[in-house]
Amino acid sequence: MACCVLQITGLIFGGVGMVGTLAATAMPQWRVSAYIGGNIVVFESIWEGLWMDCISQLGIRLQCKFYDSVLALPPPLEAFRALMCFAVVLSIISFLMAIVGVKYTHRAKEDPQGISIFILAAGVAFLLTAILVLIPVSWTGGSIIRDFYDPKVPTSLKRELGAALYVGWVSAALLIAAGAMYCSF
Repeated sequence: MACCVLQITGLIFGGVGMVGTLAATAMPQWRVSAYIGGNIVVFESIWEGLWMDCISQLGIRLQCKFYDSVLALPPPLEAFRALMCFAVVLSIISFLMAIVGVKYTHRAKEDPQGISIFILAAGVAFLLTAILVLIPVSWTGGSIIRDFYDPKVPTSLKRELGAALYVGWVSAALLIAAGAMYCSF
């Protein structure tokens, strides 16, 4: 019974982590404009994401523009895009493996070894997905913090941590929890 509850909990954590990975990949709020100094009247907010830049004017009007050319992107952004896309695909595959493993755990009394290998593969895939999410999210967070405290960076170019980074960190934590639950079988 405890085994079944742990499998369902891992499946829920993995599903929420999968949705969070997809959301973090699609969200444009990776880097958000920082407002430093005495100017408290702010009319525009700038968001920078993996796929587009957005400008929000007074919270009423939002204009987004996809990046013009893949070749004009900085190399880290290209790598982050690739890692996050691979993480989304791997999270979907691992979630489907977990569903199949949980579904057939109690039905397959004649071959429990095959099912346990299937659940272990789902756990390892969840852990690998979490690593793939943590690399671009943490790297971006570190560069934002480094640039924010660098006196050489102009105030207009300083950014703050966006909501997509927090979504990425939470989804990575959920994927690690799901992977640990499945690997414990």
